Amino acid sequence: MARSSTAASKPANSRDNQVRSNSDGSLSREQKLELYYYMRLTRSLEERLVNLYRQTKVVGGLFRSLGQEADAVGSAYALDRSKGDVLSPLIRNLGSMLVQGAKPNEIIKQYMAKGDSPTRGRELNIHYGDLVRGFIGQISHLGDMVPVMAGVTLSFKMRKENRVGLVYVGDGATSTGAFHEGINFAAVQRCPLVVVVENNGYAYSTPLSKQTAAKQLVDKAIGYGIAGDQADGNDVIATYEVTKRAVDRARSGGGVTLIELITYRRKGHAEHDNQSYVPPGEIDRWASENDPVDRYVKRLLAEGFDHSELKAIDAKVTLEIDTATDEAEASPMPDPTDALVGIYADPPALAPLWFREGIKSAVDVHERPSSWGTHDV
Repeated sequence: MARSSTAASKPANSRDNQVRSNSDGSLSREQKLELYYYMRLTRSLEERLVNLYRQTKVVGGLFRSLGQEADAVGSAYALDRSKGDVLSPLIRNLGSMLVQGAKPNEIIKQYMAKGDSPTRGRELNIHYGDLVRGFIGQISHLGDMVPVMAGVTLSFKMRKENRVGLVYVGDGATSTGAFHEGINFAAVQRCPLVVVVENNGYAYSTPLSKQTAAKQLVDKAIGYGIAGDQADGNDVIATYEVTKRAVDRARSGGGVTLIELITYRRKGHAEHDNQSYVPPGEIDRWASENDPVDRYVKRLLAEGFDHSELKAIDAKVTLEIDTATDEAEASPMPDPTDALVGIYADPPALAPLWFREGIKSAVDVHERPSSWGTHDV
């Protein structure tokens, strides 16, 4: 097995300039509470989305990360936004986007396809990006964001920027051509890229043993000549530490690291999936014995944190989500004519021709009026 031997160094403060790590490089008290905040925010926000889904207020499917909150939050927390680090999430990486600065009201509006959502109702769930905050919009095709992030991080290297990229894939995506081509290219070019493989047991309904003969996905790193590491994806601290080592390696010129996070998907591919393919008792066992939020709460209490501190965070999260829900429900649906705006890089300043007074249909127009600018179509 390819394993990292690089020691963890002082974690970068990517969210709050007032929060500093301890002198020994471990997470500070404030950072540990912040990790709990993001995990709780992820779970509670998705629970609210389930309620909205059952009220038929969510447009399209609902994808949850129940049981996987620690791997998304812990890994994203290892990046440094102040240096311009970026990530590319998948549908179960809501937590990583929240760490990077996405807001609950944006997420709810996206799922409800509201007119003032980040994509103005053009896309759904978390299919949107924000380069300023450091997350690149995903597409659904398995493994396809690996070559995209290989290109992004190659640009960092060519411009001599001290930046790192992180991309998430599921266990099933490691069997795709896009994954192979992307990670192989990044390996050869020694791109500053971290590839996080979330081994959650299933590629939709296909168990890991039915889609690869590899006993451990981290072993695939050997074939690409890159560093490999593995961690308990339901332990947010272990996830942070393994990702931080990989981020430090990438930033120092050490190239790509493949990280396998062992976790479990306690909900189906989407909310409509009844998980009939899962062996009886498997979900309950993971829920009772290995819930990432429950495990972290026990750890914090054992380290001397007080119940009141965690309850205060819970109350903050509830208020944020209630406020975000009220705002999203009050937001308008998209104006149908808005679908014709912003199709090109520089949107027309004027309304589309066929909505102007005196013109009935676009098919009646044979010449473009001279009043239109060079970017109008």
